[in-house]
Formats: sequence, structure tokens, C-alpha cells
Amino acid sequence: MSLALEGSGAGRQNAAILSPRKVSAALLSLLRLLLKPQVVALLGAALLWEGAVRFFQIPLWYLPPPSHIAVTVYRNFSYILPSAGITALETLLGLLIGIAIGMALALGMAASRWLAEALSPLAVVSQAIPFIALAPLMMIWFGFGITSKIAMAAITIFFSVTAAFYEGLRRTDENLLDLARLYGASPAQILFSIRVPAALPHLAAGLKLAAAYAPLGAIAGEWVGSDGGLGIMMTYHNARMQTDMVFAAMVVLIAFCLANWLLMSLLTRYLLRHFPDTLSQRAA
Repeated sequence: MSLALEGSGAGRQNAAILSPRKVSAALLSLLRLLLKPQVVALLGAALLWEGAVRFFQIPLWYLPPPSHIAVTVYRNFSYILPSAGITALETLLGLLIGIAIGMALALGMAASRWLAEALSPLAVVSQAIPFIALAPLMMIWFGFGITSKIAMAAITIFFSVTAAFYEGLRRTDENLLDLARLYGASPAQILFSIRVPAALPHLAAGLKLAAAYAPLGAIAGEWVGSDGGLGIMMTYHNARMQTDMVFAAMVVLIAFCLANWLLMSLLTRYLLRHFPDTLSQRAA
């Protein structure tokens, strides 16, 4: 009798979980997700790609369809994952180092006009050199290990952080600066209490760009020479005309770039919410 009561109770719980209202709400949420512009564009491009490959009977070694690439990722995920982990580690360490260097340069340029005039041309020149041309030098200086890839990732992104943060520091409201000077604030107090909070929106934009581009620097280093990573995996399978594996590695890399950008977007949103960018917001 007790077992029967327990069974009926569990059935009522399952029925409550799968109630028509909850099912309809879940379907509505899924429909809203599928109708988002970015999802529609992505699915539309994938369908066009799939249809074109099948209609024109393009060989798999030349251009595999998205369905075949998805199957390749699924079947070889355990093989791809260690390489993706190496690239992720290189990217994250390079991102942290690049952000630190970029912010330090921006702060130094904001604190000293002489330093700004001296470093601005050098920062621009560093970005005029193709990254793939720097990769062999990184191999010579730091070896074929992870250090050279971290350096490539840092070099790739530091300028976007420097340029965005420095632009924000320069655009601080002059009325706030005059008011701080009137009350006897020191240059350091003005920089860290007024100019840095005011520059956070610009810094956030630079950080999001850095998060998206950092993996590309690591991949460029891996293409030239590496002990592991998605870049060397793509080079290996490309030399053997295994195009589906090259695309599978690219899909994992794209997913990692998007996840990087999303996490940085959430972090910068938190910063902007908890650190007001003007003294007027603090007063409010």
C-alpha cells in the first residue's frame, strides 16, 4: 500500500514537471532563441553551405558540408580536446599579460605627456608588423614551447587595450579635473579616482576586442612551430588533405573565441555596474 502511494506521488511529481504550461514555456523560449538575428543568420548560412555542397556535389576533401564537420567534431572530440586545452592555456596567459601591459602603458601615457609622445609611435609600429612575421622571431627567442605562443597572444592584443584605455583617460570631463585640482587633489589621486573610473567604458571595449583576438595570436605562433595546439593540428591535417579535420579544429577555435568574448563581456558589464564612471554617478 505504501509503495502504491509512493508511486502515485512520484507520478504526480513527474506530471507537475511536465505540465503543459511548463512545456509550452520551454518551447516558447526555444523559439525566441531560434528567432534571434544572430541565430537566424548562422543557421541560414549553414543551410546555404550545406545545400550548395550537395547540389554541386563538391568533394569532401575540397569543402565538407556543415553536417559532416559536426560529425567529425563529435567523433574526434577526445582527440581535439587536448590540443584545444593547449591553445586555451596559451590564449588565457597571453590575454592576462597583454591586458596588464596594455593598461600599464595607457596609465603611463596618461600620467606623462613625454611618455605618451615617446610610446605612441612605437605602439603603432608594433601593430604595423604582420603577426605571422613575428612568429619565427618568437620561436628563436622563446623556443617551440608554450612561452612563444603566450608572447604572440600578448603582442596581438596589447595595443587594442592600450589604445582604448588611453583614449578613455584622455576624454575625462575637464570640469571634474578642474574641481579635483581646486580641492587640492594630487595627480595620482586625479588619475586613479577620476580618470580611471571615467575610462572604464573605453577599457571594456578594448578588453572585449582583446578577448576575441587573443586566440589568433596563439594560433599564428602554433602555425610556425609548436609542440601542440589547434594551430599545429590544422597544419598537420591540411598537409594530408584532411579538410574535415581542419574545419573541425576551426569550429572548436571559433567556439572558444566566442566563449572568450562572452565571458569578457559579462566581466566588463559587472565592472561597469559596480564602478561608476563619473563622480556625478557616485553622488547619485
